[in-house]
Amino acid sequence: MDFLNDPRFSGITPFDGRIWLSSPTMHGDEQRFVDEAIRTNWVSTVGANINEIENEIAQYIGCQYAVALSSGTAALHVATKLAAEKLYGQARPEQGSLAGRKVFCSDVTFDASVNPVAYEDGEAVFIDTERDSWNMDPVALEKAFEMYPDVKLIVLAHLYGTPGKMEEIRKIAEKHGALIVEDAAESLGAKYKLDGEWIETGNLADYGCISFNGNKIITGSSGGMFLTNSIEDANKVKKWSTQSRENAPWYQHEEIGYNYRISNIVAGIIRGQLPHLDTHIAQKKKIWERYKEGLKDLPISMNPWDEEKVQPNFWLSCMLINEDALAPHVRSDKEEIWHHVSGKSSPGEILAALSAFHAEGRPLWKPMHMQPIYQMNKFITVDGNGRARSNAYIESEVTDVGADLFRRGLCLPSDNKMTEHQQDIVIDIIHRCFK
Repeated sequence: MDFLNDPRFSGITPFDGRIWLSSPTMHGDEQRFVDEAIRTNWVSTVGANINEIENEIAQYIGCQYAVALSSGTAALHVATKLAAEKLYGQARPEQGSLAGRKVFCSDVTFDASVNPVAYEDGEAVFIDTERDSWNMDPVALEKAFEMYPDVKLIVLAHLYGTPGKMEEIRKIAEKHGALIVEDAAESLGAKYKLDGEWIETGNLADYGCISFNGNKIITGSSGGMFLTNSIEDANKVKKWSTQSRENAPWYQHEEIGYNYRISNIVAGIIRGQLPHLDTHIAQKKKIWERYKEGLKDLPISMNPWDEEKVQPNFWLSCMLINEDALAPHVRSDKEEIWHHVSGKSSPGEILAALSAFHAEGRPLWKPMHMQPIYQMNKFITVDGNGRARSNAYIESEVTDVGADLFRRGLCLPSDNKMTEHQQDIVIDIIHRCFK
């Protein structure tokens, strides 16, 4: 469809520059700390910038120790491996630490959350999503333990900066003697009220992980962090992240290691970003609130959160089209066809319209159980097995919350450099998609 010549969009001109989904926001100090690393020749995996961000993040999160790594994915990998070794012991060098084991994982998340299970030769079992926060459903998790009582590890993610139902999930994990790896890559700065106390995400489970990827709420262009309250665990991760070198005058290795330690240059960017984290959160919250107010007359809802127990970081603002206002559309693995119906719209139409005017949106994350690489993995809903539930001869309703969110939802431009005027135009474009 030619949106620029569509009468519905008359009077709107494309943005001069691109309105991004979520792009880095630099403030100046980043350059100073990077220059300092270069000037002092500390450009490797040691230096003042690394020490500072580890101390500052641990203090901000409220945990005892933080280990700076090359990416959030690296943090998730070592956290998953560490949990596996605590549960099952050290594996042989040629074998993953989860070989032959199942792990309960968030279904609606980016695949970096769950790929470390495969790295360690384990089998991810995907737990369906609940509608209150779009995160792992505690009811489905309990159902999963009924079906697979031997599982002892949970990997969960806080989607789009909104914490999941950690009180319920922690109780379930404790009941079954399971450990939790907390993927807080998207939720740095978000808080959850546990036993009357506000606790930062990343410090709500046995092992926490955050990301400083280029699109996150603060960034180092890359980088991540492993979070723990155990000095033993922190030291083990530091060792693994530097190729598991032993204390010997030559290269001596007694276990598998990785090249996962952060660069002091990348750490310099993060060091310059950290003072601005709370400001970025406030900016992102304002964007979410303006979308909610500006779109309140449309048949949509915004990504939800529990105001009594949750303080999101509002990393991405998202919307969900009501079922009765959803226009026909169909997706293959890589393409989408949609059809406009007056008074209705679809994620594909809205995203195409935004793109035509130089604004970036994105579909909601496609659930892991629908990904080609994981289509044979088990998937558990509140009703039990989520696979092969349809029947040609018996009418039945199949529960799959994640698939429904993916079908009806999209991420809106959420860049904290977007002006109110620009956001008003984005809101206007969305309105006209429903005309």
